[in-house]
Amino acid sequence: MGLALPHNADVKISLKPQHLKRYREIAQLLARFGWSEAVRATGLDELLGAQNPLTRHAHPEPRELAESLEQMGPTFVKLGQLLSTRADIVPLRYLGALADLQDKVGPFAYEEVERVVYEELGQRVSKAFLTFEPKPLAAASLGQVHKATLADGREVAVKIQRPNIKARLADDIEVLEEVASAMEAFSEVARHYEVRKLVEDLRRSLMRELDYEEEAENLATLRENLRDYRNIIVPQPIDDYCTARVLTMEFCKGKKVTLLNEDEKKAPGNLAVAQELLQAYIQQICLDGFFHADPHPGNVLRTDDGKIVLLDAGSCGRLTPPMRELLLRLLLAVGEGRSEEAADLVERIGQPRANYDEAKMRRAVHDLVTQQHSGTSVSEANIGAVVLKVAEEAGTCGMRAPRELTLLGRTMLYIDQIGRALAPDFDPYKSIREAAPKLLVQQLGKGMTGAGVFARAMEMNEFVQLLPGRVNRILDRLANSRLEVRIKGVEEQKFVEGLQKVANRVAQGLIIASLIIGAALLMNVKTDFTLFGYPGLAVLLFLAAAGGGAALTIEIWRHDRRKRNDR
Repeated sequence: MGLALPHNADVKISLKPQHLKRYREIAQLLARFGWSEAVRATGLDELLGAQNPLTRHAHPEPRELAESLEQMGPTFVKLGQLLSTRADIVPLRYLGALADLQDKVGPFAYEEVERVVYEELGQRVSKAFLTFEPKPLAAASLGQVHKATLADGREVAVKIQRPNIKARLADDIEVLEEVASAMEAFSEVARHYEVRKLVEDLRRSLMRELDYEEEAENLATLRENLRDYRNIIVPQPIDDYCTARVLTMEFCKGKKVTLLNEDEKKAPGNLAVAQELLQAYIQQICLDGFFHADPHPGNVLRTDDGKIVLLDAGSCGRLTPPMRELLLRLLLAVGEGRSEEAADLVERIGQPRANYDEAKMRRAVHDLVTQQHSGTSVSEANIGAVVLKVAEEAGTCGMRAPRELTLLGRTMLYIDQIGRALAPDFDPYKSIREAAPKLLVQQLGKGMTGAGVFARAMEMNEFVQLLPGRVNRILDRLANSRLEVRIKGVEEQKFVEGLQKVANRVAQGLIIASLIIGAALLMNVKTDFTLFGYPGLAVLLFLAAAGGGAALTIEIWRHDRRKRNDR
């Protein structure tokens, strides 16, 4: 049985009887959310019948949308959570409700827990654990957590995956992929927002969350990366008790930061802990490139001795080195009110679409950043909210903002909430400013590895060897009026600036070459002034040439990298 799309018999959704309810629910959700054009184009409106919402007012309230997704089950809860990281697609007023989505499911039977433990660990619960509480501490759609004790007396939390959940999610993903393909075939809006890619991102995210061995690795990596932060605890996984469907980790007792009473909020060390937490997240995002992607207040506990516990490492983000640097610079630019620099960075971070309006985007970023700082102290500035609004405006102006940008804004919002729950006078930007120099030193240190230095030395050697020939060819062509410069759609001012850069680099290369030649000649001159056993002046000239060459190489490399990112 197939539902043929109205304009193309080759593209159709194969309606499986067991999926009819899902198709109808998706069609209703899309129609209520304002995607009526896509629903009609794909023919899905034929499934709506008397309950057709296409004629009603679209765009439900945020809480109403969240409740609809919760009722549709775990796949759509995860879809909502994924959409909460895409401020370029979803209006800001929906992001909070989507990020707060929770599974409304009860725990599964203890007999199923015992069966999963036996299948995964190869022994019964009574043999694997000294004690095991049948009643779960918490239950969600993907699994539930039980408190237990190991044979050596250690208290642990055991996360058990819900039986048959992988098959159920696979069915939902299959339906979503069919609907997304049909929508992109006939809806310009769907193609603009790349709904098929969104479903693929959802599939990958769910598969990662269903692999508890990967979550155990995430916990171990976070714990190692944050080892220098004394007030932050990441539960240690117990490797011998971790499989793809069972995750055993240290049990950490604490209270959600949102439930602290007034006395607990006034604890003297809270401000320092809040600052340390923010600095830890800045390190994760901008230095490590591996970060806990869901610091929702519900996933953060405060222990009795005032420390912070980070839970649920099933969702972790990864960033490339260029993206880390750009995000850190964007945070600093927004925090200090440098709107032009912020707009430049947003352009480098995002991917312009065919309808990208640069002037509109730059005006929007300028207005957002300046309004945030107009009459507002830095301590009152909500940097996370500005970053989210910047991502939203980028999407409105035709730019595809990467989900990392929304994740950064959402993370900053959460950290701001957690920090102010711990200490009302928490100043997030002050913590960023204090962390920046330390992060810069660490970042430079990471780049000074043996392999990195050797690679730069090889590049420098190639540069020195090839520079004279390249300069001679350029000068010969200039002298014989044979130098050609091909320009395609370049403004005169930009061309002049580019030519100036070329001239500056050629001049800098000639100076470096002169320093090398002069140093080589001075090596044979005897003098009382020596360095490392060689004539001192010659060594100084060599060092100056090396420094100039390194600076020129870095400048060329960074320029080329920016060009690749802008494509």
